[in-house]
Amino acid sequence: MANLVYKRVSTDQQSTARQELVLAEAGIEDPVVFEEDPGTSSRLHPLQRPKFGELLTYARPGDTVHISEMFRLVRGNQHILDVLEVLHRDQLALRIHDGAFSAMDLTARHPRTGELLSTVKFMVQTLAAAGELQRDLQRELTYDGLRAAEAKGNKGGRRPAVTAAKTDAVRTAYVEGRSIAALARDHGVSRGAIRTAVADLLPEHVAAAEEGPAPELPVTLDMPGKVADFLRSAELDDVERAALDQGVTVRRGQGYTLRVTAVPSVHRQFLARCQPLDGGHGLPAIPAQRKARREYENRVSTLTPGP
Repeated sequence: MANLVYKRVSTDQQSTARQELVLAEAGIEDPVVFEEDPGTSSRLHPLQRPKFGELLTYARPGDTVHISEMFRLVRGNQHILDVLEVLHRDQLALRIHDGAFSAMDLTARHPRTGELLSTVKFMVQTLAAAGELQRDLQRELTYDGLRAAEAKGNKGGRRPAVTAAKTDAVRTAYVEGRSIAALARDHGVSRGAIRTAVADLLPEHVAAAEEGPAPELPVTLDMPGKVADFLRSAELDDVERAALDQGVTVRRGQGYTLRVTAVPSVHRQFLARCQPLDGGHGLPAIPAQRKARREYENRVSTLTPGP
């Protein structure tokens, strides 16, 4: 039975020295080490990370996965549950050598029933509940902070590359025939920044305004919790992130759904972004995640088709 060691750092400037010290002190015999490339983001689901995928492929029933601290492997609570499900399926043990779960096997099962030990289940569920509470509180505080800023006349989000003092000059030059590429060179910004500054003057915007298409109306759909957790760790644009953050959590037994209100095109973007939950392209498919995505897909398919 092999001892499989997993190591990861989030940025190129970080070192695995502390992890190596903790793992060395654990006295692991004949370790087989799997180390992610420096800078592998913690936002990437563990089951989608290259080296952890190699570890799972290499592993055999009865092997033990060793990590220095919990957050080296998982970022969010749903990640924990997903990883435990795969480790149980593959009959692998998980040992964490530092932190709250030090030396505790989170995959431990009752010798007769085969079910997750009640104490382990309690610890995992407590951690998941605490994490959900933390996210909800953070979302509420963020929303309250944005409202307070708006009341003072401050607008949230990234500062525009073209400052307010230069916007009028840029717009005037564009109307007079100066190209977007030339304006970008003049002001030392990207073409996208110039397009943002003159967005309402662009031909496609003017044509759309003249045609007057009917705007999409927001639609409320229930998004399974596993889909919502995956999307929270994905790269989203500002509109998608706002729709997700403003979703309403509805408890469903031990899980939950997120009631998301957004225009149909945003729901379709969410659906496209969670495609990895179906597996494929070398990524393992977790049945519970795949089922959750299919449920959301069925709900999105009822919406009016996009253009």
